[in-house]
Amino acid sequence: MLIVETVAKIRRAYFAQGKSIKQIVRELRVSRNTVRKVVRSGATEFTYDRTTQPRPKIDPWRSELDEMLAENVRRPKRERLTLIRIYEELRNRGYGGSYDAVRRYAARWSKATQEASANAYVPLSFDPGEAFQFDWSHEVVLIDGVTTTIKVAHVRLCYSRMPFVRAYPRETQEMVFDAHDKAFAFFGGACARGIYDNMKTAVDTIFVGKDRAYNRRFQQMCGHYLVDPVACTPASGWEKGQVENQVGVLRRRFFVPRPKFKSYAELNAWLEDRCRSYAKANRHPDTPEKVIWNVFEAERPSLVPYAGPFDGFHAVPASVSKTCLVRFDKNRYSVDARAVGRPVEIRAYADRLECWQDGQIVGCHQRVFGSGKTVYNPLHYIPVLARKPGALRNGAPFKEWDLPPALRRVRHRLERQPGGDRQMVDILGAVLTDGIEAVETACAEALSEGVHSAGVVLNILARHREPPPPLTIATPDALQLNCERVANCDRYDNLRRSKNGAHAGHGCHGAVEALRHEDSL
Repeated sequence: MLIVETVAKIRRAYFAQGKSIKQIVRELRVSRNTVRKVVRSGATEFTYDRTTQPRPKIDPWRSELDEMLAENVRRPKRERLTLIRIYEELRNRGYGGSYDAVRRYAARWSKATQEASANAYVPLSFDPGEAFQFDWSHEVVLIDGVTTTIKVAHVRLCYSRMPFVRAYPRETQEMVFDAHDKAFAFFGGACARGIYDNMKTAVDTIFVGKDRAYNRRFQQMCGHYLVDPVACTPASGWEKGQVENQVGVLRRRFFVPRPKFKSYAELNAWLEDRCRSYAKANRHPDTPEKVIWNVFEAERPSLVPYAGPFDGFHAVPASVSKTCLVRFDKNRYSVDARAVGRPVEIRAYADRLECWQDGQIVGCHQRVFGSGKTVYNPLHYIPVLARKPGALRNGAPFKEWDLPPALRRVRHRLERQPGGDRQMVDILGAVLTDGIEAVETACAEALSEGVHSAGVVLNILARHREPPPPLTIATPDALQLNCERVANCDRYDNLRRSKNGAHAGHGCHGAVEALRHEDSL
């Protein structure tokens, strides 16, 4: 077969340089027929296509092999035959060809079968409030000056194409719960059906067809928002093509170039504003005369009413160390000293961490990410200080404790005197019962009087805990006495000197009547 380079040389030699066919044959070492073919046809490229492929051995068995391959594809994956088994079955029926011929034919058959439907899709149509699609993407942003790969949750209403995106440090289950809550609050409701891929935070087991064993907590969330979850076929992204398309479009719109923010809260507030702006500026693909925001406003009445936030936590058991710390996600958090020695349940939310023991919260912190970090709450260690007050000076939980101004001044003054640590511990112990604000007020009042001892501060707190004096009641004019009562003990002396005192009952009755008469004057 002639290559393009040889054809070009022949054409230049004959038409441009005026050489004869004989000279071209001698110089390029090609046949006369080849030169004449190039010169006469005027073509610049010659190809050879075989019209028929001879298959003398396998041709008589093509129909049976097609049937065997089609039947094999319809079987479940666990029950499908290998090509060796198909070849052996065909040979038992009388086939005399080689295995390679069967393998090449099966490869061409599979390719042709896949190409017949690979590029063909059925257009989908959704009713208002019928379904939404959910997916994750990975983006790169600058958080507080550090280049960070974030996980972005994408939610898209299938009817109106209204988008919602929110950024997280992880793709964990509690992040999935929080993303749904924030999305439904943003939309003002949920859809009757949610379309997902087979993410591990939602699906435990994939069965044949559309049957799935969903995670128990994920089912609780769907039951709270009245959403019916539907999982796509594995490796079939076109079944949720709207949100897959949204990932690419919003990546170019929102994350190129890389945005810079101080925190995730600032980033997510910006993303919500961008979603609204995008919906108000872009036309709906099915109704070009309207923008996405107009169609979304029309869809809102059809949404399932927002049921309020779901208690979306991921619970794991943990043990408490002797230093009042629990470990979660490569970081450590403090808990109340009374929880030491017994297990606790850690409830991890997207933004916070709660530690529960015996139905009570023994620790609550803002969640941190990364590794090797320790988060303290100094109030958790105050019961320990009652036994070891000296730890107040060098204890790790107290080194960066930002006390209010008056408490800080009292602490500095007590540090200079003997027994000051014990007095400061007594003052801090009152924080657990009275609160930091009440103790701060008592310290400020004591300092204004020129004292700072624990006894004075605790005495002031005790006085503040006493109930206030009763209010003075203003008496209406209609109930005012004509003559105000006067304390006069002589009236009771008159009782003793009563003339009828010998008869106790009669004398007392007369004296009482006399007193009533005086009161009425």
